[in-house]
Amino acid sequence: MSVDAKTVKVLREKTGAGMMDCKRALVETRGDLEKAVEELRKAGVAKAEKKGSRTAQEGLIYSYIHHGGRLGVLLEVNCETDFVAKTDGFKELVHNLSIQIAATNPVSVSRDSVSEDIVKNEKNIYMEQAKSSKKPENVIEKIVEGKMDKYFQENCLLEQPFIKDPDKTIKDLITETIATLGENISVGRYIRFAIGESHNEN
Repeated sequence: MSVDAKTVKVLREKTGAGMMDCKRALVETRGDLEKAVEELRKAGVAKAEKKGSRTAQEGLIYSYIHHGGRLGVLLEVNCETDFVAKTDGFKELVHNLSIQIAATNPVSVSRDSVSEDIVKNEKNIYMEQAKSSKKPENVIEKIVEGKMDKYFQENCLLEQPFIKDPDKTIKDLITETIATLGENISVGRYIRFAIGESHNEN
């Protein structure tokens, strides 16, 4: 089947995928644009992890204002090329990340970047709680470890359940977008402002 060049262009702008990949996906899905996007996503997930080490120095600075100007997020998300930064798929991801930060106020992007003081403080709290249960030392250590894992999952952006689809984490969401767009994507910095609160900057 022949594929209309305009449809290929639309798919390429939507996903950032290569011209030949877009053509192939449209042929396989008989010109169905939505199915072609899904096809490209499936084909790309396997490759997405390999792209994680590539340098991402392009991207967007995005501002999101919520609650009639009472809550705002300024976010930097990076990709490899200016072309991908302009695609709908990348912009949608950045918007979703901003909403996530506004709603959940994460302390950090990943568990590796949580400050040592916060980790130490949380561990001490959980240690005191566990000790009061009079359980053996090795059990206490496992309890503290489990509570720290839960803390990271709730407070580190990449590990949080995506508020629009709690079955996937933010890391899953980013990996899916990497698969679709074909470039490494990473969260740079963000700052969250809320009227009457001290702001959270990462």
